Amino acid sequence: MLAMPFSSNEYKTAVPGNRNPFSSALKRSRLVFILRYIGIVLRTRRIALKGLYDTRAWADSSLYILYLLENAGARFTVSGLDNIRKSEKPIVFISNHMSTLETMILPGLIAPITDVTFVVKDTLVEHPLFGPVMRSRDPVTVARKNSREDLVKVMTEGSEILGRGRSIVIFPQSTRRDIFNPAEFNTLGIKLALRNNATVIPIALRTDFWKNGKLVKDLGPLDRKAPVMIKFGEPINVSGSGKQEHNDIVRFISSCLDKWGSPVINI
Repeated sequence: MLAMPFSSNEYKTAVPGNRNPFSSALKRSRLVFILRYIGIVLRTRRIALKGLYDTRAWADSSLYILYLLENAGARFTVSGLDNIRKSEKPIVFISNHMSTLETMILPGLIAPITDVTFVVKDTLVEHPLFGPVMRSRDPVTVARKNSREDLVKVMTEGSEILGRGRSIVIFPQSTRRDIFNPAEFNTLGIKLALRNNATVIPIALRTDFWKNGKLVKDLGPLDRKAPVMIKFGEPINVSGSGKQEHNDIVRFISSCLDKWGSPVINI
């Protein structure tokens, strides 16, 4: 049994002050964060290559990255975790996608409540650093080049995973976006849930604290003025064509981002 990440429905934190300004500045520096982050990636990679990187290890390393982000100046607000606890399992989580941060943090929030994996781009499982860890989580991989092939793969492999009682996180956008555009938000998650009679929980997130890098996309700059906001919505049962539920999810994400001051394209 994994420990619950937080005992209440909402988690808020800010890094406390430090009496030594130099020590505090060093601790919060981007360089220190990146070095420690790479250290975690290398350690988890070694464990995964030995076949020992299980769900508990994944959740623990995810929460440790959350701790490192807090030390680097991140201010987290996480709400709606009780919606996961009260939902029938497995769950299809449908979320917008903004940065590396959510792929690192969501396992620590979700996995202690329900076993979970992701729908990810196929290049991630082939990545020299992240590949072994991601492969150990048995994800659904898509190429994002042919929408029809992606649909078939998600429906086939995703259904097998849900059938084993594991939940799935899917990012319907083709790539990470600072601006939320509903037109880029496909219906793969809704279709998967509909086929398997699975509960859907939408996730709205603002994670532009950790920017996408220009040279190395996963190691971008940190914006300490940007709060980290993660909200899990109410569980949704999909029926009919799923069009109404898809629109409800888009509205939920759009309204949260608008409230948080993150740009949304209105269509």
